Amino acid sequence: MSQNAAAEVRASCQLSLKGKVALVTGAASGIGKRIAEVFAEAGADVVIADLKQDAAQATADEIASKGVRTLAVAMDVTDEAAVDAGFDQVQKAFGPVDILVSNAGIQIVAPIQDFKFSDWKKLLAVHLDGGFLTSRAAVRQMIASGRGGSILFMGSVHSKEASKLKSPYVAAKHGLEGLAKVIAKEGAEHNIRSNVICPGFVRTPLVEKQIPEQAQELGISEDEVVKKVMLKDTVDGQFTTVDDVAQAALTFAAWPSNALTGQSLVVSHGWFMQ
Repeated sequence: MSQNAAAEVRASCQLSLKGKVALVTGAASGIGKRIAEVFAEAGADVVIADLKQDAAQATADEIASKGVRTLAVAMDVTDEAAVDAGFDQVQKAFGPVDILVSNAGIQIVAPIQDFKFSDWKKLLAVHLDGGFLTSRAAVRQMIASGRGGSILFMGSVHSKEASKLKSPYVAAKHGLEGLAKVIAKEGAEHNIRSNVICPGFVRTPLVEKQIPEQAQELGISEDEVVKKVMLKDTVDGQFTTVDDVAQAALTFAAWPSNALTGQSLVVSHGWFMQ
């Protein structure tokens, strides 16, 4: 096949989000930023929602070069008023949200006997409270618009199985699967789809931080953490990439019907196989 023919095939298969408004939380860096970039490349107007306004604005300015509208919104996903105010800001600027990616997350590792209750509550607040508050705001706009939409939660392989030192993280990621299924059932009559993306380890700052922490807790080297803990069950010994996750998000967001709702997709280089 010639290069021109191959390009035509890729173009014909390209998923489009043209005319859609997508809000991505935790989008100033890492997985969220790459999802925002891929959505913009597919034609969506993109809202960069992040705890840090300056970082969100820098990412929005960068993505605007792709020829779409962008908006930076400072949003603490654990704060009900902040979430609702952020969605109101989007509504006034761009209209109702069509796509939500609930991606904001943190990680804290420790054995359960040493886990501080304050850290437990902090982690669950970001993942579960944040998932609930942002999806509730999105559902309200999607119902009012009459257009429906797509809600994506950033789960994890830990939505499916457990690892040591991660009691609240595993609990939260399992919880997001349940929330997504409820929204899929309740949202169906309004053409609202809800799904979960479950990545393996992606070498973002969140994961980089875990490597020395787990090495200390487990009494092994950092290299052993990578090879024997993080990647030992993959088929190729490779980290999942931000682009792997972003392409999965694009597929869910652009899916044209309720045939693909209430589902989870594991993107992990075979670490977990359903």
